[in-house]
Amino acid sequence: MKTEKNRGIIPLLLVICITACSVRQEGAEIDPYYLTGTGATKEYFKELFHLLKQEHPGSEGEFAVTREIAASFARMKDYGRLIHFLSARAINNPADPYNGYYLLMVAYAYMELDSAPIAARYFDLIIKNYPDLTINEESIHLICLKQLIELNDNPEHQVWYYQELISRFPEKIDLGTAYFMLGQSCERIGDWNSAIQAYTKYQPFTGTIIPGFPNADHYTKQLIDFSKSPKDWTFESLPALRKTIEDALNAGSARQLRRCQAKVNFFARSWEQMETDDSGMADFNLSDFMLSSNIRYAANLDASSNATEAYLRTSGWSLYISVWYLYFRKIYFPQDPEIHGRWEWAGIYYGEKF
Repeated sequence: MKTEKNRGIIPLLLVICITACSVRQEGAEIDPYYLTGTGATKEYFKELFHLLKQEHPGSEGEFAVTREIAASFARMKDYGRLIHFLSARAINNPADPYNGYYLLMVAYAYMELDSAPIAARYFDLIIKNYPDLTINEESIHLICLKQLIELNDNPEHQVWYYQELISRFPEKIDLGTAYFMLGQSCERIGDWNSAIQAYTKYQPFTGTIIPGFPNADHYTKQLIDFSKSPKDWTFESLPALRKTIEDALNAGSARQLRRCQAKVNFFARSWEQMETDDSGMADFNLSDFMLSSNIRYAANLDASSNATEAYLRTSGWSLYISVWYLYFRKIYFPQDPEIHGRWEWAGIYYGEKF
């Protein structure tokens, strides 16, 4: 009688065409298929298989011999025999406590054969159908999760993998990277509330170096700050935003202009400054720059403007830097459909574009 757990393994293992006739019952002769290599190597395999018969099923001794047989095939790069041998054992010995590890060796054999999709199925099978084992001080479930993150790019699966890593192995992983990547995966499936939660948990790990995401700290801070803000400075459209700002400039009203300014993540920097350079964040009084009523703005938006970003050239602000480009952007915030797609005045670039 097969248990529910073992029913899940049979279809996958049958893919490699292991049949009942290829499996020798205990006490039968050694299958000559496994006696490969030169004369000395064949004799070594004979000794190992004789030892295997003498060990108690499921014992540490049986595990040690089985592992050595598989490792010997691996050293010979005979991955076909390794897969055949270990898969047959898993099928015919469903109660063996070491089956999870044997299938891990099978998965790595498929990796060596450049069959990553099949290997990924085994890694997934091990996590979901077999208890965890610690071999050489390593958790086989942790090994499988790390491999699956590399092999399976499905965002829903990635969310589950990172959640498992964080909940089960927090002391054995880089938590900062795990929380950030969990947030990224949640974004990809449109679960914005969970993404914000993951990014919030990432914040204590600011400074974590995440390959491929050099702006991780800046990105998460901006998203979290925006999610917590009232967002009452946004405009339904770019024309509406532009008209309100131009009216404020015409009136010379700093108070009117400040109402249009984004209350979080607003920046004021030169064109040369990096986006992540917080020293350029705006913290100034617009009134100090509007003492003159001679502030002018271009009749049209800058030619580099597009469907999501726009620049308005203005001048007359200061004797030192007369030209400011006001930067407008379309808000990307699917978490709130009423805000997503609106426009905001997000910052200022000092000086002429180059």
